Amino acid sequence: MVADAKGQVGKTVQLDAWAAVIRHQGKIVFLVLRDISGTMQAVAFDKALVEKLNELTPESVVSVTGLVKEAKQAPDGVEIEVQSYEVLSASHPELAIPVHEKAGETSQEKRLDWRWLDLRKPHNQLVFKAATELEESLREYWTTNGYLEIHSPKIISTASESGSEVFKIEYFDGEAFLAQSPQFYKQMAMAAGFERVFEVGPVFRAEPSFTSRHATEFTGFDAELSFIESHHDVMAENERMVVAMLEGVVKKYDKEIEREFGRKLAVPKLPFPKVTMAEAKQKLAAAKVKSDHPGDLTPEEERKLSEIIKQETGHEFVFVIDYPVERRAFYHMRHDDDPKLTKGYDLLWNGVEIVTGAQREHRVDVLEKQAKESGVDLKHLDFYLNFFRYGCPPHGGMGMGAGRILMKLFDVANIREVTFLHRSVSRITP
Repeated sequence: MVADAKGQVGKTVQLDAWAAVIRHQGKIVFLVLRDISGTMQAVAFDKALVEKLNELTPESVVSVTGLVKEAKQAPDGVEIEVQSYEVLSASHPELAIPVHEKAGETSQEKRLDWRWLDLRKPHNQLVFKAATELEESLREYWTTNGYLEIHSPKIISTASESGSEVFKIEYFDGEAFLAQSPQFYKQMAMAAGFERVFEVGPVFRAEPSFTSRHATEFTGFDAELSFIESHHDVMAENERMVVAMLEGVVKKYDKEIEREFGRKLAVPKLPFPKVTMAEAKQKLAAAKVKSDHPGDLTPEEERKLSEIIKQETGHEFVFVIDYPVERRAFYHMRHDDDPKLTKGYDLLWNGVEIVTGAQREHRVDVLEKQAKESGVDLKHLDFYLNFFRYGCPPHGGMGMGAGRILMKLFDVANIREVTFLHRSVSRITP
C-alpha cells in the first residue's frame, strides 16, 4: 500500500493503485498513485516507459514496480522511480465526472449518479473511515456494557410505528411492510429477558420529503435497556454512547477531519443540557422565533434552540423532553402527574435531531388504553401486546440516525454527502 511504500526508501516495491494524475513534462512523466491509504508520486525517466505511458488514462488501475527514493520536491519527501508498470484495468479516456475537482464544479445530483467515482476522492473516503471508527466505538461501548446484538426482521406483518409512511410490499398471497424501526422487536427482547440489546440495521420510511436530512432508507443505531426508573436513565445511557462514539473518532481522525472539512471536533462533557418542550418554546418566543407547532419543533426552531443552548452552556447537544402525547407513539410512557406529557425525548446536535428515545409503557392494560386513544386497531397489535402479558420489566431505549450523526460530525449541510448510496423519493439508483 502507499502508506507502507513511503517507508521503504532504498528498496524496490510493487504498488497496485489508481493512476490518479498523469503529467507529461518533456522526457519525464509524473504519476500520482492513489489507494485507500493515501497518495504517492512516481516518476518515469526511461524513454520506452515514457512513450508507453502516453497511452495511460487517468483513473486506470496499475501495478507499478520501482525504487523508492528521497525527493525533496515530492510530497512527503519520497517518490517511486518507475522501472516497469502493468495496466490492471484501463479507464475510459473521458471520465463521467472529474475525480479531481474543486468543490462545486459538478452538481450533487450528477455526482450521485456516478457515486463510485465521487467516492474515490480522499475527502469522501475520510467520511467512511470515520464512520467505521464511530460504529466500532459504539459497538465496543455496547458489548462492554452488557448489551446483546439482535437482528430483527425487516419484513413485518404490521407497521412498526404509527401505521403511516410505510412501504407496502407483496408477500405471497398477502401484503407485508418494510420495517420503520426495530422498535417492537427490541421490546420483545426485553420481555425475553435479554435486558440490554442493540441493533445496527436498515430503516425504511415512506416519507415524501425532499429535505437535506431525510432519506427513505437509512442506517439506524438502536438500543433498548431494562430495569430503568425513568427516561432520564435512558438519556444518561444515550449520552454515554455519544461520548464513546466521538472519543473514538477524535482519537483517530480529528486532525484529518479538521484539515479536510474545517471541523474542529471535541468530545462533549457530561451531562448534556436538558429542556422541556414548554421551556424550549419559551426560549424561542423570547428570541422572537415564530411557532406554528405548539407541541413540536420545526427545523428552524431546532436550529435556533441549539444556538440558544450553545450560547447559554457552550454545549453542542441538548435533550428536549416532555413531548405531548399527540406528538409521540402510543407506546411511550406518560407522566403520572401529567398524563398529557410523555417520558420521551429528542436529542439535538447543532440544530438537527439525531436521536429519538423514551421510556416505554410496559403495562399491558395501559398500552391497550393508549393504543385505543391513538386510534390504533388492537387486532393488528395482538402479537405485540402478548409481549407484555407474561411479565416485562420497565424499559426504554432510543433510535439514532447514523446519517444525521455523520452530517453533524463533519458539519456538512446534506445527508447525501455522508451516505454511501442515498435513497429518496426520486433516487433508487445506482
